[in-house]
Amino acid sequence: MNSLERFEQNRRIVERYTSEWLAGIDSDVGRLAHVSMLRDVSSGRYVHPFLEESFSKTAIHEALQYCHEELFQRTLECSLELQEWDLRAYFAGIDASPEDIAARWLEIEFPRTLVPFGAPSYLRDLFLSNTTLILSLIAAEHVSQTTAA
Repeated sequence: MNSLERFEQNRRIVERYTSEWLAGIDSDVGRLAHVSMLRDVSSGRYVHPFLEESFSKTAIHEALQYCHEELFQRTLECSLELQEWDLRAYFAGIDASPEDIAARWLEIEFPRTLVPFGAPSYLRDLFLSNTTLILSLIAAEHVSQTTAA
């Protein structure tokens, strides 16, 4: 397959994935979490059973890896304030308090799973620093609420 055919195939996969699975997710962090969960941490390969009905595993891996990298970059392009707003919006759709979610994410270092493999260390460090700061602020809200009461 030549590079133009590969590009076209990846474009079709990305379009289908974004329209059928990412379009219903309202936050950048939610979309980033979704695509990162499609990655097998041991092999580094992205898999998607429904897309495999129409496309090769290699093509799916390439396209989802591209999506992951783009979503990661998009998150970093936002201001810290927007990153916080987006993370809070994502947490609002989870059946647990934002403070509890933030504390769990910090405890298990969940934000590391959101970083694409091969991301430059300076971008990985910036993302983890930003996310850890925001999560720490959210987790601390529970403490400040109970202290104020």
